[in-house]
Amino acid sequence: QVQLVESGGGLVQAGGSLRLACAASTSIWNLSSMGWYRQAPGKQRELVAAITAGGTTNYAFSVKGRFTISRDSAENTVYLQMNSLKPDDTAVYYCHAKKYGNKDYWGQGTQVTVSS
Repeated sequence: QVQLVESGGGLVQAGGSLRLACAASTSIWNLSSMGWYRQAPGKQRELVAAITAGGTTNYAFSVKGRFTISRDSAENTVYLQMNSLKPDDTAVYYCHAKKYGNKDYWGQGTQVTVSS
């Protein structure tokens, strides 16, 4: 079992920045990938950014150039730096981890609200 604990959400004005953190209860090297998804009211959950064990990153088109995913292996933590935030970025952000063998784990979610 892998537990994921998110932090860093909040309320910010458009154009501002936030950094989300996701701490895993296991070494990140036990995970094939980690990432962030988001779900806005009335919409489906969507991938925001992900990073594989090998370091390959993947971003949603809507956040490219504004968001950066990174990791600290010593802290078993993945970060999402979000800059130039827009009201459309408002959503609950969920940390996701995939273990080798394709088992998925999710965090409890953290609210990000961007005011115009």
